Amino acid sequence: MAVPIRYNLRNLFVRKTATLMTASGIALVVAVLVLTLALANGFRHALVTTGRADNAIVTRAGSNSEVMSGFSRETGRIIEAGPEIARLSDGRPFAASEVVVVTNFSKRSDPSASSNVVVRGTDDRAFLLRPEVRIVEGRRYREGALEAVVGKPIAERFAGCGLGETVRFGARDWTVVGIFTAKGTGFESEIWGDRETLAPAFDRRGFSSQTLRLSDPALAGALQKRVEADPRLQVDVQREDAFYAAQSEMLANVIRALGLFLVVIMAAGAVFGALNTMYAAVGARTREIGVMLALGFSPGSILVSFLLESIFLSAIGGVLGCLLALPIHGVSTGTTNWSNFSEVAFQFRITPGILLAGFLASLVLGIVGGFFPARNAARRRASEAMRAV
Repeated sequence: MAVPIRYNLRNLFVRKTATLMTASGIALVVAVLVLTLALANGFRHALVTTGRADNAIVTRAGSNSEVMSGFSRETGRIIEAGPEIARLSDGRPFAASEVVVVTNFSKRSDPSASSNVVVRGTDDRAFLLRPEVRIVEGRRYREGALEAVVGKPIAERFAGCGLGETVRFGARDWTVVGIFTAKGTGFESEIWGDRETLAPAFDRRGFSSQTLRLSDPALAGALQKRVEADPRLQVDVQREDAFYAAQSEMLANVIRALGLFLVVIMAAGAVFGALNTMYAAVGARTREIGVMLALGFSPGSILVSFLLESIFLSAIGGVLGCLLALPIHGVSTGTTNWSNFSEVAFQFRITPGILLAGFLASLVLGIVGGFFPARNAARRRASEAMRAV
């Protein structure tokens, strides 16, 4: 015979203060877990969505990032002439050969602080390859002019990067003539300018990378096989989405590991809180336990009853923790991308899966914190419990 669940629910309301304090501790653990997972998820999402499955990216063989890559213009012309590459209506290859460098800028909020930003020299085809990039203020840069367009998060964070302002890099002053967005992708954390104007400023003669639109996404393997087998080229070819996903993996894993370490420490405190609450509940209801045993409830039913009470308590904390973390969804932040040591702006992204993980974690805390008090209650003898004061 099972103990009615309403008995446990009523006890939670009777012991309001203890219930609230224990649930609050569990809520903090869940909130930190959800925020950590949302941080890692936001960073990974920003980079993964930067690439497209129908684009391929070419970098120097063995390079881990565009910044560390470099190959000759002749190599770029050979690759983009391949049969796997789509063509524009004017007959040009649907490809953008680009110069990518990292340069240091001062923060707008604190001029004494600075961070690296990616500067990309490209041409008009880059906007066709990446239709998510859209000028929202001002206009595009002109070919041959010392002009640049800046991702919106960079314009807000770095001095001199706002519309109409002048920013200095490559020993030259560049006028910011446009602000662009890119649907939250990593391109929003970049500065773009005319490739042929920008390359000499950084003493670059070749290209850092080349992005190609495939005439058929299924030809990615054929392109990779043909290009990487050509001894003249010495480059790597990857699908663009896979390339950016790989760049996000290391830092996302580190964020998750550090966050989980913090959560484990806090969880230990929350478990002790649950243990204390449930032991107190068992101690205060010793006579009730004796009565239940005398009425025929089995020790197993007593154990399950108190364990469920602990799980209900932790579930309240789990729901509170998820609600506590929800307002951070969509809030912008930034960190350094370890693959090229540049600033990446992104948003916290809380998904249903992350909320479910936080809630399940609270239930685990409830089971761990409630098991031993529940076992203690189940081991009581009816006659001894009835005599207890």
